[in-house]
Amino acid sequence: MPPAPLASAKLTDLAGDLRVALTLAVRRIRLERSDDTISDGQYAVLAHLANHGPLTPSRLADLEHVQPPPMTRTVNCLVDAGLVAREQHPTDGRQVLVRLTDAGMAEVTETRRRRNAWLAGRLAELPPDEREVLTRATEILRRITTT
Repeated sequence: MPPAPLASAKLTDLAGDLRVALTLAVRRIRLERSDDTISDGQYAVLAHLANHGPLTPSRLADLEHVQPPPMTRTVNCLVDAGLVAREQHPTDGRQVLVRLTDAGMAEVTETRRRRNAWLAGRLAELPPDEREVLTRATEILRRITTT
């Protein structure tokens, strides 16, 4: 049975409001970086490498939903900055792997620390009942974004 028109309109309104709120939250959190010279795209590559270990440039491009040429430029910038290094692929001599350097891992660690600290500070300003709502919302958001 299809949803009633009024319920459907309310659901669409909720979806729009939630999308905007999430977008604004992500934008604000992204401002908390340890190095302002690194772009969001460059940081995303560092985070993927921290989460998954060494990856090929092609796999990084897939994860970031970009074509290989822009990913090559991103990797080159990160190599020049000393945040990643290229190494020979252990089983395929035609490929290279990109891995985090110690400086790259330090960048990821510090940026995550800053972002968590900023958000924890904002959460501390909320009353306990609102923090509980956000705890439940976090679980729901994880569920709807992983299906």
